[in-house]
Amino acid sequence: MSGETARGTKRPAAGAAAQDDIVTAFQVDALDLRGRTVRLGSTLDAVLAHHDYPASVKRVVGEAVTLAVLLGSSLKFDGRFILQTQTDGPVDMVVADFVSPDKIRAYARFDAERLAEAERRNETSPAALLGRGHLAMTIDQGISTNRYQGVVALDGTGLEAAAHEYFQQSEQIPTRVRLAVGEEMKAGGAASSWRAGGLLAQFLPQDASRSRMADLGPGDAPEGMATHATDEDDAWVEARSLVGTLEDVELIDRELSSERLLFRLFHERGVRVFDPLAMMAHCSCSRERVSGVLAAFSGEDRRGMIQDDGKVSVTCEFCGRTYKFSAEEILGGRTDG
Repeated sequence: MSGETARGTKRPAAGAAAQDDIVTAFQVDALDLRGRTVRLGSTLDAVLAHHDYPASVKRVVGEAVTLAVLLGSSLKFDGRFILQTQTDGPVDMVVADFVSPDKIRAYARFDAERLAEAERRNETSPAALLGRGHLAMTIDQGISTNRYQGVVALDGTGLEAAAHEYFQQSEQIPTRVRLAVGEEMKAGGAASSWRAGGLLAQFLPQDASRSRMADLGPGDAPEGMATHATDEDDAWVEARSLVGTLEDVELIDRELSSERLLFRLFHERGVRVFDPLAMMAHCSCSRERVSGVLAAFSGEDRRGMIQDDGKVSVTCEFCGRTYKFSAEEILGGRTDG
């Protein structure tokens, strides 16, 4: 096992058979395959604890958090990766915000009446609750650097399928993503906990011509029109098939370590596993940050925010923390229109 660790990250405690709240990078040289796995336990619980979401919404948020960690943990610089959905489903918006190297927060917006109707119809999979719209993925390196944003359609098939389409269209990297979220019930009436797991595998041969992928579907092309066929590399076909055998229960099994999971998948080809990186739930909001946001509004807008008690209250969507400011504090900033 390699001794490499990413700059600024913390190592989980050594010696545990299985560890939670970690990202583990791996490499299968024989298949020109690189990737990462993520296991989330108490970190996911901490993200969800700030909101009284129904179980079906928690699954949606869990998938978004897992995908954000899988993608955001690849950043090689201090910055943030923001995953956001805007859709027509009962859960019409989800935001997962990953701050490198190890912090995650998230929240969702949903329509309670539409969610109840979906539950009556037994249409509560994360893909069904998201519905159709788009998924935006933003990389932000700070105020001195332009943001990069990729947008891909959500067509009712969920975040896994959207991630595959993004890498095929925008990055042109053969990629497979697996996401799983589950509720762990506890005996004696104790509160349940949530677990999530994910795997990202990418085919990255030195010869770029080997990474050609089959074209996207012809869309509205006339029926019977011939499509361009591309022979995919045998190594990628094998790797994709192996990832396809992965079961949800394996990704969230408390007793199955990332190392053992990867050995199950790739032991015949040989897999190198790197030191895991610990993850945590953390909200970056603060009184100073909120004050700075308020100061950006015009004086008239700030005056309009003052409530009957003479204060302005701002609640963080991510963690639920409420910040209160007096009228004097609010109007002491910029007051020009």
